[in-house]
Amino acid sequence: MTNFTEEIKTEIIKNFSGGKEEYLAALSAFVRTSGSLIKSGADFGFELYTESEQTAHFFSDMLESVFNVEISDFSSRSDLSSGKDKLVFSCVNSESSELLKELGVLGEDGEGRFLDFSIGSVADGKSCAAAYIKGAFLGGGSCTLPDSASFASTGYHFEVVFRNKNTAADFSDLLCGFDILAKLVMRKDSAVVYLKSIDAISAALTVMDAQKSLDRLKETARTRGNANNENRVNNCSVSNIDKSLSASVKQVQAIEVIRTTIGLQSLDENLFSVAEGRLADKNASMQELADRLKISKSCLNHRIRKIMEIAKSLAQD
Repeated sequence: MTNFTEEIKTEIIKNFSGGKEEYLAALSAFVRTSGSLIKSGADFGFELYTESEQTAHFFSDMLESVFNVEISDFSSRSDLSSGKDKLVFSCVNSESSELLKELGVLGEDGEGRFLDFSIGSVADGKSCAAAYIKGAFLGGGSCTLPDSASFASTGYHFEVVFRNKNTAADFSDLLCGFDILAKLVMRKDSAVVYLKSIDAISAALTVMDAQKSLDRLKETARTRGNANNENRVNNCSVSNIDKSLSASVKQVQAIEVIRTTIGLQSLDENLFSVAEGRLADKNASMQELADRLKISKSCLNHRIRKIMEIAKSLAQD
C-alpha cells in the first residue's frame, strides 16, 4: 500500500491554491522544517532538501515562478543517517536575502540582521495559516496508520518536526486556531509537534485539503472496528472535535483575550492561578487541572466561568 505520508503530500501539492501570500506562508514553513541558512559575502541564502522529487519540484518551481528567485544549485546527496538520497537545492544572492526577510526567517534592526524563530505575521489569516500548515507538513511532516492486522485503538500518529522549539510552539498555536490541540516534545535537537487522536488527525487532513487521505483514515477506522470514533471521523468537521478538547480551546482563547487587553495580573490570585495553570497545560482535562491546582473540580469550574465572563465582557467592549 502507498506510504500514507507521501499520499498526503501528493494531495497537498495537487490541491494547493492561493495567491502570493499563501505561497509565502507555505515556503516559510518549508524553510523552517527542511532548510538551513547559508551566507556568501553580505548575502544570506538557504539550502533546502527533501526525499520527495515532487516536493522538490513544487518548491523550486514556486521560487522561480512566484518569487523570481533563481536556483543556484540542484543536486542529489546521500543521507548517511537514513540511508536515503535527498534532493538538495540552494539559492544565495541579493534576491534570496530579501525573500528570507519576506518569509519572516531573517529579521533586521539597528544592530543588523538576525534569525527570527517566531512564525510571525506570514501566517496571519485562515488561508495563510492553512498554507503554513501544508508547507510545514511537506517539509517535516509524517503520518502513520496502525497495522491493518491489529484491532487496537492505538497506532495513529501525525507529527511535524521543527529545528527550533519557539517555532514549534507557534505552530501548535496555529493548529489551536483550527481547534486542533497538539502536543510538543523535544527529540534530541528537534522540536516535534504531534497528534495521536483520530479526531485531531482528521481535522488536520481537512485543513490540508487531503480528502482522499482522510477517506483512507476513515476506512482504516471502520476496518479496525472503532465504533465509538466512527461518527466523529465520518463527520470530519473541525467543529465536531471532542467536546472536552473544544472546551479547553475556548478557555485558552478567553484567557488570551484577558492577557492581551487588561493583562492576567489584573485577575485576583485565585483566577490568576487558574489562568496560568491552563496556559501551562492546554491539553489537561478539568480534573487533571483541578488536581494540579489542588482544588476541587467544582471550584475550578466556578473560577473558569468567572474567567469566561470577564473575557466575554472585554470582547463586547
